[in-house]
Amino acid sequence: MRDRIPRTGRARRRVAAATAAAVSGLVLLSGCAGAGALGAGDSDRLVIAIVSNPQMQDAIALQDRFAKEHPGIELDFVSLPENEARAKITTSVATGGGEFDVVMISNYETAQWAEFGWLENLQPHIDATEGYDGEDFMPSIRDSLSYEDDMYSVPFYGESSFLAYREDLFEKAGLEMPENPTWEEVAEFAAELDDPDNGTAGICLRGLPGWGEVLAPLNTVVNTSGGRWYDQEWNSRLSDPEFHDAVEFYVDLVREHGQPGAANSGFGDCLTHYSQGRAAMWYDATAMVSTLEDPSSSEVAGKSGYAPAPVDQTDSSGWLYTWSLAIPTTSQNKDEAWDFVSWVTDPDYIELVGEEYGWERVPPGSRQSTFEHPEYQEVAGSYADPMRAAIETAATDGATVDPVPYTGIGFVAIPEFQDMGTRVSQQISAAIAGQITVEEALEQSDEYVEAVGRTYREEQ
Repeated sequence: MRDRIPRTGRARRRVAAATAAAVSGLVLLSGCAGAGALGAGDSDRLVIAIVSNPQMQDAIALQDRFAKEHPGIELDFVSLPENEARAKITTSVATGGGEFDVVMISNYETAQWAEFGWLENLQPHIDATEGYDGEDFMPSIRDSLSYEDDMYSVPFYGESSFLAYREDLFEKAGLEMPENPTWEEVAEFAAELDDPDNGTAGICLRGLPGWGEVLAPLNTVVNTSGGRWYDQEWNSRLSDPEFHDAVEFYVDLVREHGQPGAANSGFGDCLTHYSQGRAAMWYDATAMVSTLEDPSSSEVAGKSGYAPAPVDQTDSSGWLYTWSLAIPTTSQNKDEAWDFVSWVTDPDYIELVGEEYGWERVPPGSRQSTFEHPEYQEVAGSYADPMRAAIETAATDGATVDPVPYTGIGFVAIPEFQDMGTRVSQQISAAIAGQITVEEALEQSDEYVEAVGRTYREEQ
């Protein structure tokens, strides 16, 4: 399998162009990609760019605890929805803007940005911090955030994907969820449970444009159905029947039995739909459980079962993803930045969240010790084992039926995917909205994908 990170001078120039295109695409998608609050050069002020999610909102609420332990360090959070956060962070880090001391990124960016020299090597900090225990991270998560065996970002939470379903609704309808469901079975359940008159969709699925939005679940459907983005010669395979049929299946399923306004639904929207009892099933990130099982924010706490990611031709199909924290090399406050990063990703922080808000609210999936904690086991009985199994078995190599020249499950791990994926996602979302057909969406998308593949073929 070829090296996924281009190293030739020509390839580096192509990567720079891809990064610029990605930034431009993200700006257009989010409508907001300017610099965040300034302050990375202030000696006592850290500017932290994060994705708005319930777990990070808890971290913001607990910042006074950090202040007590680290007097003199002020935290300034820039918290944005996923697409906007990606735009700001990518713009700042790729251009060396220096606005941020800490950035929330993922296992898609980490190894690439580490090789480009954009991120601080965190391994020396990890090794020198007493009690931090970098070996406690889930092995698959740790490996995905490493470059040349050193970690360049550390996980705030880790995730795979699984299927949440309302056990009470299944029982009422006389249905039983298989131990390892197929997508065909899920579609049949969605049709049976779809109840628009009572405001309950058969299933909730993402449709919002963004390579980290609709393409995350859709890619797993494509992979398990025999589709792939490229063959081993870097020819686009979006015109293959397997790719087309997988996309058409997804689009038809969410249009016929999904939530209203599916083309505008991202993770947060489906989280609201399902947690408020407006969907019978939801296929998405395992991190959903922190909200779904919290009685203070969910009307369905204790009512859900969790099944592995549905499959077709493969034995498994769950993705591997982590929201992690990194320190850009442009930060002037690297030691103070590590103080915060280590504080919010340490086992003691997980204990703090469990004590303050309940163990169902702790950032899940990052550390082995969390799964083994007695209090977590007590509240996570229905989902802890399925979540851990999904994360441990997610294979970024060999996720497709036929061989491919790239890694990744919910994404294609090449620099160009930020722009290419964003463009393709816009076409898919338009098909979900009924503005174009799946054929039209894939015909347009194939042009983007083939253009990128051509540059890789030229290097072979």
